[in-house]
Amino acid sequence: MSSLSKRSVALAGHATSVALEPEFWAVLDRIAAARELSKAQLLAEIDANRGRRPLASACRLLALDWVADHGRQA
Repeated sequence: MSSLSKRSVALAGHATSVALEPEFWAVLDRIAAARELSKAQLLAEIDANRGRRPLASACRLLALDWVADHGRQA
């Protein structure tokens, strides 16, 4: 996998950044498009449902679940 790519977003009124591999960002882009959400809206949804799990980990797990359910090209 490639090196990490960092994206900034405001979550719950606070600026934060998330560092993920580009391959994970690509899957999150597809998830957001399929759900008709912006990337910021998707990240806010992930943040709201992640519990105590780190945000980057929650993003990776969502991406892995998506690929398992929809295939790599979905």
